[in-house]
Amino acid sequence: MSDIEILNQLIKDSAKVQLNLTNGKNQLKLEDLQSNTSIAISGVPDDTVVIKADIFRSPDSIFNGTKGECKRADFIVVADDGKKKVIICIEMKACRDSEKEIIQQLMGARCFINYCKEIGKEFWNQKNFLDGYAYRFVSINHISIPKNKTRIDRNSELHDRPDRMLKISSPHRLEFNHLAGKG
Repeated sequence: MSDIEILNQLIKDSAKVQLNLTNGKNQLKLEDLQSNTSIAISGVPDDTVVIKADIFRSPDSIFNGTKGECKRADFIVVADDGKKKVIICIEMKACRDSEKEIIQQLMGARCFINYCKEIGKEFWNQKNFLDGYAYRFVSINHISIPKNKTRIDRNSELHDRPDRMLKISSPHRLEFNHLAGKG
């Protein structure tokens, strides 16, 4: 059983975002109800699960939350296109927020995936579940302003850690391969 099949069994449909076929390509529409914003991502692989990570209840009944450990990003995209396996943690904001808070939210999303990894390994008896995936971290802000040319904070580092997130402002059109670090 593939990792994507296990995730589809593990995660409730109400906690997932479905792909749409548009012009022969999979498109993903992410909507953040808290900030009343949405974006579209084109070119998403068929074998993809998109999790609404921020609907996972905050573990603040157990953790103190003093280091941001109760936060999570809005979405987690887990994809396997046959060549590359990638997990993209995405935080969406209507305007620019504190970078420290966004980093904590992206870290929380990675922790959520680590929790899912352990469940797959233990309860599905898949010892390599979600191993070998590259992580990518993306912050998208100024979504609600009129769409101008998409501005991307291009630094030379790969966005493989929350503190080196890919920062995108005023997105007009997003491509999966760019978010996944493929182009």
